[in-house]
Amino acid sequence: MKNTYLRVKGIVKKGDTYLLLKRWVDDRIPEPFVWEFIDAEVEHGEAPDDAMGKAIMELLSVHGTIDKVEYTWSQLLGDTHCVGIAYLCSLTEDEEANIVLPEEYGSYEWVKRKDFPRYIENQYVLKDLEGKRL
Repeated sequence: MKNTYLRVKGIVKKGDTYLLLKRWVDDRIPEPFVWEFIDAEVEHGEAPDDAMGKAIMELLSVHGTIDKVEYTWSQLLGDTHCVGIAYLCSLTEDEEANIVLPEEYGSYEWVKRKDFPRYIENQYVLKDLEGKRL
């Protein structure tokens, strides 16, 4: 059976730094957390912009702003086709001061782009970012 689904990614930028979230994945492995951008699946019938806004609210507890579509991606995983839209987003100073993460997220950090490989293990994400201006 072939499946296609749509994901949105929120790359939140502040000056020359980007917001990375530390998400718990599995406590049975030595490094149970992974660093990632805001990421969510778009529900059937939902507009991608609305899904991105909802993901920012659910993961950061603030509204945030979608500034523009930065890039799109497509990835085949067996019979599953994932299509994605990466948004460049921003937060006001008030929103930044009021970030509250859900329980499955350990922390967040503002990271310079040159340091992404030290945090982000997903090679697909790093490859997608190559050559992008952000």
